[in-house]
Amino acid sequence: MEEKVFRNYNAPDISVAVKEHYRKMRKNQTLDYVHHMHNKYLKFDKPMGLWEAMRHLNSLIDVSDPDINLPNIQHLIQSAEAIRADGRPDWMQLTGLIHDLGKVMFLKGSDEDGTSQAEQWGMVGDVFIVGCALPDTCVFPEFNSLNKDMQNDQYNTPTGIYEKGCGIDNVDLAWGHDEYLYQVLNNHKTNTLPEEAMVMIRYHSFYPWHSGGSYKELLNDKDAGYLKLIKDFNKYDLYTKSQKVYDLDEVLDYYQPIAEKYLGTEPIFW
Repeated sequence: MEEKVFRNYNAPDISVAVKEHYRKMRKNQTLDYVHHMHNKYLKFDKPMGLWEAMRHLNSLIDVSDPDINLPNIQHLIQSAEAIRADGRPDWMQLTGLIHDLGKVMFLKGSDEDGTSQAEQWGMVGDVFIVGCALPDTCVFPEFNSLNKDMQNDQYNTPTGIYEKGCGIDNVDLAWGHDEYLYQVLNNHKTNTLPEEAMVMIRYHSFYPWHSGGSYKELLNDKDAGYLKLIKDFNKYDLYTKSQKVYDLDEVLDYYQPIAEKYLGTEPIFW
């Protein structure tokens, strides 16, 4: 049987919607936009339980994903079950289960800022650093020139507004579900997930770095350790995608005690 190829953005049958998504994302995700989204979304004013949030992803199909067109909750369970099958630690299983949960921002999102079901360019897709030059390792690099920051001499150099070797913890990434969930969990007082889990959540969509090898001027020694973690997690994020459909209720008895162990039982503030 022919092995499935994932993330083939050059395939002749690539969806028009996928390409248009990345055009809008590259054009609109400027440094100013990212700062605006931080101010808008990082208020942590909407309490919602973990499983309620999970169920909302039954209503969302990630338009940026060229590999699968199932509701996003299926990808989360597929990832978690593969990590579980390999006997990896329980915290990593939970990380697989929740890593895309930041996409629930569509509940308070809008078409205007790309965080709705119809317009997802501010929510999903490969992220990049804003405030410095966009690398050719971005998906559809022909769209890089559409970003007005690339006409600004402060922002269009390899280091841009950042210090050389500052590390990826100290840059602003394009806004999306990774950073949103990371900040939500960072604010959640009973979160005891290890640092490794938080790194996996925050940087799993940062493909120009972890798969493209870009941004060497900005990296520091700590990022080398991060890269190993993301490469490990990426096996389960990418290569577990299939058309197999799960029911959350069928796996809840297994994952609920793990979730309570690391996240507690109180609602999470989104």
